[in-house]
Amino acid sequence: MSAAGARPASTSPRPPTDVSNPQYYHKVVDCQWACPAHTNVPEYIRLIAQGRYSDAYLLNRESNVFPGILGRTCDRPCEPACRRGRIDGKPVAICRLKRVAADHRGDVTDRLPKAPAEKNGKRVALIGAGPASLTVANDLMPLGYQVTILEKLAEPGGLMRINIPSFRLPAEVLDEEVGSILGMGVDIRYNSPVESMRTLLEDPWDAVFVGSGAPKGKDLEIPGRTEAAANIHIGIEWLASAHFGHIERIGERVLIIGVGNTAMDCCRTSRRLGGHDVKVIARRSRPYFKASPWELEDAEEEGIAIVENHAPKRFVLENGRLVGLELERLRWFDQNGRQKSEVVDTVVIPCDDVILAIGQDNAFPWIERDVGIDFDEHGMPIVDKTTMQCSRPGVFFGGDAAWGPENIIWAVEHGHQAAISIHQHCQSQPLSERPAYGMNLVSSKVGMHAWSYSNDYSPLPRTKMQHAELTKRFAGLGVEVELGFTAEETAREVERCLNCDIETHFTASLCIECDACIDVCPVNCLTIAPDVADDMDLRAWLSAPTMNPTQALYSSSPLPQTQRIMVKDEDVCLHCGLCAERCPTAAWDMRQFELLVPYALGRAASRLATVMPSFALPVTNQAVQNA
Repeated sequence: MSAAGARPASTSPRPPTDVSNPQYYHKVVDCQWACPAHTNVPEYIRLIAQGRYSDAYLLNRESNVFPGILGRTCDRPCEPACRRGRIDGKPVAICRLKRVAADHRGDVTDRLPKAPAEKNGKRVALIGAGPASLTVANDLMPLGYQVTILEKLAEPGGLMRINIPSFRLPAEVLDEEVGSILGMGVDIRYNSPVESMRTLLEDPWDAVFVGSGAPKGKDLEIPGRTEAAANIHIGIEWLASAHFGHIERIGERVLIIGVGNTAMDCCRTSRRLGGHDVKVIARRSRPYFKASPWELEDAEEEGIAIVENHAPKRFVLENGRLVGLELERLRWFDQNGRQKSEVVDTVVIPCDDVILAIGQDNAFPWIERDVGIDFDEHGMPIVDKTTMQCSRPGVFFGGDAAWGPENIIWAVEHGHQAAISIHQHCQSQPLSERPAYGMNLVSSKVGMHAWSYSNDYSPLPRTKMQHAELTKRFAGLGVEVELGFTAEETAREVERCLNCDIETHFTASLCIECDACIDVCPVNCLTIAPDVADDMDLRAWLSAPTMNPTQALYSSSPLPQTQRIMVKDEDVCLHCGLCAERCPTAAWDMRQFELLVPYALGRAASRLATVMPSFALPVTNQAVQNA
């Protein structure tokens, strides 16, 4: 039976939208589409709304592996994409709701992945115990692999542990989630740096994964750097020293060069180690900052000043000691479509210490250049972005080690893909043949005009996270700043979600062109238009002006009466369900879409059977090759 809304071959100039392809509705769920790991955001928010915190946690864990960690530290690529932000400018607090699930779950030990007692005979070495390697271990251990992690430090977690301050990520949260992976029986060898790839490969590993991160902070070679070296620090190294207690104090006047997330961690850590006058120096203005907006807000809340449009020129010394930094004040302008700068004047800002947070580089002195691993002109390994394999078969890279500094959620996705490739490699299957995505599509109808989800629009503003008092948070590095949502705050925030995975599903053969759906639509996203082939011509017919041509238009089969087509601008729709409530023939239906993501262990198991009411029958359940 053909998918609803499809039609037999005809001479119509415009083929109907193929809603049987999982990637079509996946892209409509903006948050899930933007998430590198494809976390099912709307579903876990609904589970939280029902008080099912453990279920929400496990749904999160399936894709992002570290819900408690990422609920505090994720760069949140989902939130700028959130459809709610296009309505009132403030996305749903997706990341903080993830933390709610993690903080309030019950004991889920019996529901976590387990490693079988009988192994499959394949041995895999993982270099580094950061998020990418841990994800690979998480995916391979249940398949019976013997996984060994070689970690140069005495603790697992990689940069999650030593570069994210404990006032953002408490050690107990990190320990618990990392422990759930290592507890499957991973052979982790601490204080075991890999000093030679050739030597490692002499051991008969079936596969090797490099997840060693980007451990080398960039330096700033300007006059005075050598003479003032005692008071000039490399950001990621300084944060690691603070974590291990090697640094307990810093000068009262501190300058942070750079304005990424590492710079924010450095400046906030400085405030807790004795820095009273802390400034962040930025070469550009705020729209060009790499730091996340919430990181900037938290830093400024703690009294840290952001100095924009200034570039370091030289370190100023008196009697051999650092006393200031001379900077060029810049004016930026457009020249032939490119941003250029000119020096307006110079200023000197007094300081006792300077921390450099201007980026990170990979460092691979331990990989010999004659072991079959090709490098590019920047000293980076050449890695296939789909399979994560380098030029030497059986050797894979992921996380920051693959393409330079990224964030934890990208490292997790790299780990998932690498685990698939390692499994295929060990089973002598072609790496290029990736497992298929699948989908479920289930009607949400629970009555004539009622749905199994809350479709009322909540006008409430985004819930503000409560922070620890300033006087308390500066008492030490271990005082967590964000306090988490209360039950009342959680209840308000979950209602702001627009349920973008509840799709408006159209059956053209049932439509009588009464225009009831068009009349009731609050955002004018529906149009009955001529069946024209050209996309721009079709957009000219839309009821509301199209604002985002990168989002697809849904177009139906020709309607029975006039051979016109139903068109829907997916970018505008609020998923309110009013069209389906008003339609007298049930041509419109609200159906919950579930993306079945492939992992090394197989595709994610469907949850619609347990989440949806028993009388909500599945209408589509198929696996389609990822388009």
